[in-house]
Amino acid sequence: MSFQLTSPSFKNGEPIPPKFTCDAADVSPTLAWTAPPEKTQSFVLINDDPDCNGPAWVHWLIYNIPSKVRELKEAMSTEASLPDGTLQGLNDFKRVGYGGPCPPSGVHHYSFKLYALDVVLKLAAKATKPQIESAMKGHILAETQLIGTYVRAGR
Repeated sequence: MSFQLTSPSFKNGEPIPPKFTCDAADVSPTLAWTAPPEKTQSFVLINDDPDCNGPAWVHWLIYNIPSKVRELKEAMSTEASLPDGTLQGLNDFKRVGYGGPCPPSGVHHYSFKLYALDVVLKLAAKATKPQIESAMKGHILAETQLIGTYVRAGR
């Protein structure tokens, strides 16, 4: 079975419920994944919106997720450093943790990319997407993606 990322909150290619957006509770959805390659040491999740003008808007960066973990629970903490060693980066809202969909107009696609790495990244909490991507180079064993959409009512 290949490495796959799913969510009980929404199916791939389908709308993200308002609960997980700026229009409601703005909490992170539950995400779950299948077993990664054997030599996996950690996971990185990058959640962004490629449909905005300019570079993809970063909604969530979470890294050094331990290799034994297979799920991120709904409404994850927004602390930069979690008890199991998981770290969170600085999103484009200039805060740590999840920032849900909040598009100015039209339908946007939200990519949740999960990477299985052969290392634990040597980065402090509050890293940026470019720092995380640079540290991951040459260490990606597998990757998987889940995409959700969102359009704000009346926009």
